[in-house]
Amino acid sequence: MSRFYISTPIYYVNDEPHIGHAYTTILADVLSRFHRIAGHDVFFLTGTDEHGQKVEQAARDRGIDPQTHCDEMVVRFQELWERLEISYDDFIRTTEDRHKEVVCAILQRLYDEGEIYADDYEGWYCVPDERFWTEKDLVDGNCPDCGRPVVQISEKNYFFRMSAYQDWLISHIETHPQFIQPETRRNEILGFLKQPLNDLCISRPKARLAWGIPLPFDEEYVCYVWFDALINYITAPGYLQDDAAFARWWPASCHLIGKDILTTHCVYWPTMLKAMGVEIPETVMGHGWWLVDEQKMSKSLGNVIRPLDLAEKYGVDAFRYFLVREMVLGLDSSFSEEAFVRRYNAELANDLGNLLNRSVVMADRYLEGVVPVVDVKHPALRALQEQTEKTLEGTLDALNGLNPNRVLDVTWQLVREANRFAEVQAPWNLAKETEKRSELEVTIYGLLETCRHLAVLIFPVMPGKAREIWKQIGSEENLETLHLDDLKAWGGLRPGTQVVPGGPVFPRIEEVDLEDKQEEAEEKDMSDEKQDVVSFQEFQKLKLRVARIQAAERVEGTDRLLKLQISLGEEKRQIVAGIAQYYEPETLVGKQIVVVANLEPATIRGVESQGMLLAASEGDSLALLQPESEIPDGAEVR
Repeated sequence: MSRFYISTPIYYVNDEPHIGHAYTTILADVLSRFHRIAGHDVFFLTGTDEHGQKVEQAARDRGIDPQTHCDEMVVRFQELWERLEISYDDFIRTTEDRHKEVVCAILQRLYDEGEIYADDYEGWYCVPDERFWTEKDLVDGNCPDCGRPVVQISEKNYFFRMSAYQDWLISHIETHPQFIQPETRRNEILGFLKQPLNDLCISRPKARLAWGIPLPFDEEYVCYVWFDALINYITAPGYLQDDAAFARWWPASCHLIGKDILTTHCVYWPTMLKAMGVEIPETVMGHGWWLVDEQKMSKSLGNVIRPLDLAEKYGVDAFRYFLVREMVLGLDSSFSEEAFVRRYNAELANDLGNLLNRSVVMADRYLEGVVPVVDVKHPALRALQEQTEKTLEGTLDALNGLNPNRVLDVTWQLVREANRFAEVQAPWNLAKETEKRSELEVTIYGLLETCRHLAVLIFPVMPGKAREIWKQIGSEENLETLHLDDLKAWGGLRPGTQVVPGGPVFPRIEEVDLEDKQEEAEEKDMSDEKQDVVSFQEFQKLKLRVARIQAAERVEGTDRLLKLQISLGEEKRQIVAGIAQYYEPETLVGKQIVVVANLEPATIRGVESQGMLLAASEGDSLALLQPESEIPDGAEVR
């Protein structure tokens, strides 16, 4: 069985979890879950970094010891990961004995082998970042990372001979292009390595910092927090403690990190491992930042987005979906609540939610809620089956590229193909003709079976919503144990299964923005409820005709508009109507309505409308104006 070991960074315990932390961890969780349904053996590690000067100072300010402070702070991450359904296999804390023992063993061995040495050091130190800088590194005399003032320090310290591995590291990066991903990050590190690599200061005097792991060869010093923290990646799978487990999981398949800690993971860490005689990770994936108003989030700017607030407002699964769908791995992405709502409504409510709802509702209405017995090799199902095969292949390809955003791209190709299939087959019309019962059953079976596939495919991203879909289609299999291989045999939904119609899995979110206000104005212009009095001569200018709705679908990005294809006898037209809150698209097909046929064409939300239907409304109710009995399409209303 293939194995997959993925890690997040260990998060600084003093931080308040924000959308950046949530994105990295959700992304790792999604990749873990996809590898599990691909049949791989998975180890997913996350945790917290709990040593250093800022932790010591925060504890002092609170009047408590640092360990108690860490024990209280770590809960924020653990509770958030539980709320966001993070399925980690291990949560490591750098204050745990298992980790401190490994760090000390490594330090002693490297010291004994001459890889660590003592020397006097004079340089510029950034207290918030707990990092030394040379004169040339400073920007306007301040820390190049955080921009805050630095202090000059002169003291004895211990150093790791990192410079000895510079040539080896360059060669490894150049011969193993998968080691640093994406390519822009790889080029960034190669650019950094064009300058001579300094040795790494790996200690801090206890007189200045007591909260850390003491050096085993000099009790007057503690280990530099980054040297300590990076070792967590080999502590958790069993280095020096469980040889069999370590051999099973190491090297890591992917260290998933933000681009701001690229140097520590792509320079410090591989050189440390090389000195230890341990293989280096297969891939370090440096993703981009979430920006707000084109700026990186920071407490000082007051633009930090709290993930739990959004998850509670819109649901955990919708939040997970947006983060994975919106950011292209490796690039920065801008967050806005408006973009969140638009993507949710367009892809979850309109595309996937509408597909599930129409499939289950029609099965319940036309087939007494029972999944029919059909020939799964029926020609009408071929296009759906072919798209399913392409989606499964595309999923595995994207997974191999560590790209869940691409997985969702190919999944939505299947969603849209299923919706097209429904429009072409028009089961609402097939249901009217007894002799087409067989074709109706094939059509509805195809839609339900596609929903079964989609539930499995979205499970890694939206586990809660996938379970709701699974329940509504009535599947009795255990969703959480299915693998992608189980989907290759199309037609797994057992005939005789009873569907369980329920409320919308993805209820639409009301949009309140400038575009909606424009939409309301445009709809008002189309309304037949104008209050102005008109003369008989003016009224005679209106041409009212009977039309038949031949197709209906939602206008993407809106929650009130439907796009209708109508027949006026020999003439076909398209109109846009604000009735989506009152009618599901499939229930309108075949109905006769009354339209204003000589209204000047208008463009509403980018869609041309060649007329206007007539309807009456009162409070929350709306009714279409329809002929009392069947009449030829195109007939004039007199």
